[in-house]
Amino acid sequence: MSSAEPPSIPTVWPGTSYPLGATYDGAGTNFSLFSEVAERVQLCLIGKDGREQRIDLDEVDGFVWHCYLPTATPGQRYGFRVHGPWDPVAGHRCDPSKLLLDPYGKSFHGDFEFTQALYSYDMAADDLVSGGVPPQIDSLGHTMTSVVINPFFQWGSDRPPRTPYHQTVIYEAHVKGMTQTHPGIPEDLRGTYAGLGHPAIIDHLKSLNVTAIELMPVHQFLHDHRLRDLGLQNYWGYNTFGFFAPHAQYAATRHAGGAVAEFKTMVRAFHEAGIEVILDVVYNHTAEGNHLGPTINFRGIDNAAYYRLLDGDLRYYKDFTGTGNSLNARHPHTLQLIMDSLRYWVLDMHVDGFRFDLASTLAREFYDVDRLSAFFDIIQQDPVISQVKLIA
Repeated sequence: MSSAEPPSIPTVWPGTSYPLGATYDGAGTNFSLFSEVAERVQLCLIGKDGREQRIDLDEVDGFVWHCYLPTATPGQRYGFRVHGPWDPVAGHRCDPSKLLLDPYGKSFHGDFEFTQALYSYDMAADDLVSGGVPPQIDSLGHTMTSVVINPFFQWGSDRPPRTPYHQTVIYEAHVKGMTQTHPGIPEDLRGTYAGLGHPAIIDHLKSLNVTAIELMPVHQFLHDHRLRDLGLQNYWGYNTFGFFAPHAQYAATRHAGGAVAEFKTMVRAFHEAGIEVILDVVYNHTAEGNHLGPTINFRGIDNAAYYRLLDGDLRYYKDFTGTGNSLNARHPHTLQLIMDSLRYWVLDMHVDGFRFDLASTLAREFYDVDRLSAFFDIIQQDPVISQVKLIA
């Protein structure tokens, strides 16, 4: 979007490489992004009018690119552009024409438009496998944006119930499915976290002597292109692209970042009733699909680090999940992403445990499941994750 007066250049400080993602500390925001393959990384700030302002991240420590902006506050929309090799044969798919979502994003805004702008290959080309040369069509305006959140929340006297395993009664539920037509929930709260935390739901669970509610996927997920073409949506949510963000569509609060506080309020209500909150989590694959999928975040940031690629032909992805790709839990930074996500949901969102979808995929060191894999080993050693309920 053009303008007679370009936006002013913000003050940029070096910042720190950790924590990854966008972290607001009350005075400003630290931004950091891992990419081992990047040659240049730009932080892109998106204004309310849709204009983009690009800031080069000149500070790099251990393949983590970072800066601190004292002017960036909660509600700021942003993304990244990663400049690097486009060489699918070697497993690299950097495309700076794509505004990439933060893998550590706590909230997302907008929606996806599945046009050529989301894809890094020419969808009309005769040879789609080799990738060709990216069409260089900017995805801004066709993709979601990451949002800086306010991490502060009044938890009060909230404490985890810590019900012993032998006394645990789990009720599996879907946020929308359990509340959408419930007559005891106000219409404006149906299908939302606020609706799930409503006394009508909690009283029902207590009447059944339920001690824990296990939520089907609530990480930010994508409605597949194929389903949209059929006029459908991804109801179940097993198609994650944001492992730190509660799915925004389940929030009654529609302002950017509002889903985070609403989710926390729901957890607090369950804890007050002595009910634990367990999440069904999907760390085995992402919503980017196979080599013909869109470039949303991981693929364009560091394809070879985040995904298991096919031995002998790195253009393709190993697909242990039947979804087109498999996360590369053997890579230290991908394993760190998973562990950081789990710790975030325990320490910041106060959840009480996890049920791992296709956990065996995370334990594949080569092709077979390894019970001594790095994932199982680090889970048991972690002082935070090892203390919550873990279900595979």
